[in-house]
Order: sequence, then structure tokens, then C-alpha cells
Amino acid sequence: MSKKHPVIVVTGSSGAGTTFVKRAFEHIFSKENINPLIIEGDSFHKYDRAAMKVAVQKQEEKGNNFFSHFGPDANEFSKIEESFKEYGSSGKCNRRYYIHSDEEAAEHNKRLNSNLNPGEFTPWEKVGAGTDLLFYEGLHGVVVADGVDMAQYGDLKIGVVPSVNLEWIQKIHRDNAERGYLATETVDTILRRMPDYINFITPQFSQTDINFQRIATVDTSNPFITRDIPTPDESLVVIRFKDLAKTPVDFGHIKNMIEGAFMSRSNTIVVPGGKMGLAMEIILYPLIHKMLKGK
Repeated sequence: MSKKHPVIVVTGSSGAGTTFVKRAFEHIFSKENINPLIIEGDSFHKYDRAAMKVAVQKQEEKGNNFFSHFGPDANEFSKIEESFKEYGSSGKCNRRYYIHSDEEAAEHNKRLNSNLNPGEFTPWEKVGAGTDLLFYEGLHGVVVADGVDMAQYGDLKIGVVPSVNLEWIQKIHRDNAERGYLATETVDTILRRMPDYINFITPQFSQTDINFQRIATVDTSNPFITRDIPTPDESLVVIRFKDLAKTPVDFGHIKNMIEGAFMSRSNTIVVPGGKMGLAMEIILYPLIHKMLKGK
């Protein structure tokens, strides 16, 4: 952990909604003129898109049907840990991008004078000079396993954890809308990832400082046939604080500001799903302000 060069981590499964949380942080950063170094978890995959397909096929030929992006064999866990450690020490670290789309490819090719395609990585670059903090968003930001301890370097660790059925619904719909995958293809991916999900994704949420868990208030009992993603107004958000001494919060203020909010435990408050963004700003703004003041 570092007071001079803070590290903020947002971690959650694929389709969990970490991008929504990222936008909430970006709003705070913009409002407070904070200059973050943003690092995406996808950039630490071990294989690009084409190489990953080959690796999956080779593993299946060996009888391993559970090789996935969720596990250590397909990711550079040690490089994530090293990035957090290096930034906390010097305010700089290595970064690259995983290119998701033609638009991103055009942007990076212009910047780098290169000819990269979607599914490929940009080269590693040393970055961070002049930034106020490091902001990581991705699958693995708080992993403590296989000789790696990322959690020790995170100054503020946020988990985004929908109920598992809601998570699957969001992923099925997102993969279809953004990537053209059939529901059956996404289900195969979910099944292949399950052992790594249990061993490397879920345990992170015991290490996070604050968890935001969205729970649907409509029937999601069979996520594989659900036609629509439950809307924010059809859900509640359970917000759990691991250590109130580290992340103090005024529960009374939240209840006054957000109609319908209530405490379910001494360290847990529940808010309407449509107020998740507001709750994040109320909770996170003073924590980030205090963090930067400590610099």
C-alpha cells in the first residue's frame, strides 16, 4: 500500500458490471480534477484472441475442458502484482492495451504508427508520470493465490458482485449484443470457466474493502432463457464494508439522501438499484478525497 501513489482496484467477473463502476469513478475523477493512470485487466491476458483459441483447443485435446481466461494459466498474475507494487513505489508502471474493436485499433494504430487488429495487444509502455493514482478495472485485481498477493498493494479495493444468475443473464445478453455470440456459445464459456470462477474470482470478494452486489427483485431462476436483463428499478444493491475503520461511512447520511435505503447488518446497507451510482458517489468521494489528501 502507498500513501504517495495510491492504487484503487475494481474487480468483478465478466458481465458483472465493473464498467458501470468505472464510469462512476471517472465521474468523480473528472469532478475533482484527478488525473488517474487507468489499467484494464484484459491487458494482462497471456494470449491474444487468436492464440487463446489455439490454447483452448490444445487443452481440450489433452482432456482439459476448463481452460479459461479466469485462471492463472491464461493470465499474467505476477505482472498485475508487479504493476501495483511498482506504481505504489514510484508512481510509474508498465501498461499495454488489449484491442477490443476496430475503433480501438484505429485509435492505437494512429498513436503508435502500427497496424494492430482487434484481439491483439499493444506493446508494453512505461507510463504514469504526473498521475495522481492508479485505477485498475478487471477480472483479477485482488487475487491471493499461486504465490501472488495483489491484495496487499491495493489501497482501496472494490468488488462488483451481482447474484450469479443475474451475472449470467447480463453476460449472455452482452455477448450477443456486442460480440454476436449465440446464447449456447456463452453458456459453454460459462461452464468452461466454472472451476476458475470458484477458485480465483469468488475468493477475491473476501479481500475487497467494499462490495456492491446487485440482487434482482424479479424471477431470474432460469437465466438461460430470460429475454431481458432486469432493470436497475427491478433490483436492489447490497453494499458491504469489510472494515469500517478503514472505510468509514455515514449510514445515516446515505439513508437521508437515498429514499428506500436501509441497513441489513451493522456493516451493510441496501439501496434501490437505480440509486447505485448515487450511492457510489456518496460513499467513494470522501474516501478518495481522504486518500489524495494523505499524499
